[in-house]
Amino acid sequence: MEHKISFEYSARFHTLGQVSEDIEQLWFVCHGHGQLAKYFIRKFEALNDGKTLVVAPEGLSRYYLEGFTGRVGATWMTKEDRLADIENYLTYLDRVFNSIKSQLKPNVQVNLLGFSQGAATISRFATQTDVQFDKLILWAGIFPPDLPPLESTEKLKGKKVYWVYGTEDQYLSTGVMEEQEALANRLKVEPSIKSFKGEHELSNAVLLEIAQEST
Repeated sequence: MEHKISFEYSARFHTLGQVSEDIEQLWFVCHGHGQLAKYFIRKFEALNDGKTLVVAPEGLSRYYLEGFTGRVGATWMTKEDRLADIENYLTYLDRVFNSIKSQLKPNVQVNLLGFSQGAATISRFATQTDVQFDKLILWAGIFPPDLPPLESTEKLKGKKVYWVYGTEDQYLSTGVMEEQEALANRLKVEPSIKSFKGEHELSNAVLLEIAQEST
C-alpha cells in the first residue's frame, strides 16, 4: 500500500546579477531535461547589464547522466508520480520567486522563460500559481497538453507570449510544431514566434531582442 508524507526540503537556485533598486527586469528561467542551473544560467550572460537579475531554479530530481558516476543533470518530473512532482516544483518555484521578488521594486518587469522541458514547467508556473508576470517565453519547448483550459486562458490574457526555436533544432519536428499551434489555439493565445539559425540552444541576439521589446 502506498503512503505519502510531507517534510521540509532544502533546494538550491542560482542568480546572475545583484539584487538592488537598479533592477528593471527579473528573468525567472527554467532549464531543460538533464541540465543544472549553475551551468544553464551562464547562457544568460548577455543580459547581465546591471539592470537585469536572472534567477535559475533547479529541478528537484538529480541523477547521473550516464551510468553511476560522472556528469549530473536534473529533471523537473518523470511519468512516475508526476502529479506529486508537479505540485512539489510549483511550491518550490513559488517560494523562490516570491523570496526574490520581495527584494525588488514593485514595478520590476517579470519575464518567465522555460527551455525545452522547462517550457512545460514554466507554463504550469505561469498558469497554476498566483505569479504576476509580463512575458512568458517558451524556448525550444511547448505548452504541456494538460494545462487547465479555463484557468490558463485567464492567466495568459493580456500577457506577451513568445515561442522561440532554432531552425535546425533536432527535437522540433513538424508534428511538435503543429501540436504547439493546436495547444495555443485551445488556450486562446497567439504567441509571437521568433526563430534563429541554430539547434537546441539559446541565442544571445534573441534574448536581447525580447528584453528590449515593450510589454
